[in-house]
Amino acid sequence: MSRADIGIDLGTANVLVYVSGKGIVLEEPSVVAIDKNNNSVLAVGEEARRMIGRTPGNIVAIRPLRDGVISDYDVT
Repeated sequence: MSRADIGIDLGTANVLVYVSGKGIVLEEPSVVAIDKNNNSVLAVGEEARRMIGRTPGNIVAIRPLRDGVISDYDVT
């Protein structure tokens, strides 16, 4: 069995996943869309970013990381 080294960068703007030998395999905005009625995650990444400012009152699209630190531990 081979071993793959993986690196994860939880950045303020984007989340990156790097796999040795493959390079960056995922690059998505650091955004999460949450249904406030039941605290369920509705979307992450680019799909959630497209929801910013376009959701009904019960759905919020947020960036859980601010200025390089976690600003919302529950969502992160």
